[in-house]
Amino acid sequence: MRYEKGRKDASRGRIMEVATERFRCDGIAASGLAKIMSDAGLTNGAFYPHFQSKAALVRETVAAALEDQSDQIREALASGGLTMAIDAYLSAAHRDNPGKGCASAALLPEIAREPAETRQLYTERLLTLVRQVSADLPPRISDPESVAFGIFATLIGALQLARAVEGTELSHRILAAGADAARTLMQPPGDEEGV
Repeated sequence: MRYEKGRKDASRGRIMEVATERFRCDGIAASGLAKIMSDAGLTNGAFYPHFQSKAALVRETVAAALEDQSDQIREALASGGLTMAIDAYLSAAHRDNPGKGCASAALLPEIAREPAETRQLYTERLLTLVRQVSADLPPRISDPESVAFGIFATLIGALQLARAVEGTELSHRILAAGADAARTLMQPPGDEEGV
């Protein structure tokens, strides 16, 4: 039976939406296609008209997640600057909602084990994010791209640690320390007042 294009597009979008959340919450390896399709309200057989393989689905969900993150960074930088973006990233709300949060913080160990094509795509999208952040750094910073990498590493690592530890108080301390460290990285050398 043939379906109209709009219905096929809607099914594909639903698979992507469910897979993105499942991958972030449960991990790529632990997220089976049967569960993803069931959660999407579709049969297993409906998967292959949309994606050649689970690896293809992973690539597309990672690409979409990083594109969304790029849009969020652009909006945050336009509305409140990098400091506000750091505070939003290292918030309790972001920590407590991995299914809707940063794909990097949720999936980096698994992305490292994905095929080269997925890692290359991740690398390209990460570089786009780094360039966005480096363009918003104070002009006196001599190597803004390296500083932006440091900020990303600090934010992602702090969020991963805050999610991993037992106890809300310690988790909040990690988020606050990560935000302080990221803001410190933003300061040009010799800037006593901070950012």
